Amino acid sequence: MKQKIVIKVAMHCQKCRTKALQVVASAYGVTFVGLEGEEKDKVIVIGDGIDAVKLINCLRKKVGKSDIITLTEDK
Repeated sequence: MKQKIVIKVAMHCQKCRTKALQVVASAYGVTFVGLEGEEKDKVIVIGDGIDAVKLINCLRKKVGKSDIITLTEDK
C-alpha cells in the first residue's frame, strides 16, 4: 500500500530544505520526495511502508519543528 504524507517543517533557508530532503529521502520505503507550499515549507513523501512517527522524530531531531499535515493512501 502506497502512502502519501505531507509534513510541515520549519525551514528558514536553502540549507535547511536540503537537510530536510536528505533526512526524508534516506528513510525506508520512500520513493518520492518533493517540496510544496508558498514558502516551500511542506515536504511531500510518497512511498511504501513508511513509518511516519519515526520520520517526524528524525526530522525534529535534525532539522526542527515538524508536524504531519496529512497522511493518505496514494493510488
